[in-house]
Amino acid sequence: MGLTSALVLYAVIWFMTFLIVIPFRLETQGDRGKVVEGTHASSPEVHNLKRKALITTLIALALWAVIAGIIISGWITVRELDSWMFNRMGPPSGL
Repeated sequence: MGLTSALVLYAVIWFMTFLIVIPFRLETQGDRGKVVEGTHASSPEVHNLKRKALITTLIALALWAVIAGIIISGWITVRELDSWMFNRMGPPSGL
């Protein structure tokens, strides 16, 4: 895995994790009882994005380390993933 591949893998994991973490403990305008005219009651009032971004970074770093370790070690290969789902690659040509 090259540097660019590692960065792209981390970015994808980070954004997927962030989209999961954003709704946790979100307080909306409807929850607070103060809906600003022209907005929906479900509009965020307190979102704590800085804290959620930090939590996301820590979770994504741990997930990235595990996934990158599996990829770099060769523990699970593309050929194995294919055999589990599609079975299109067949055995390696060298065998």
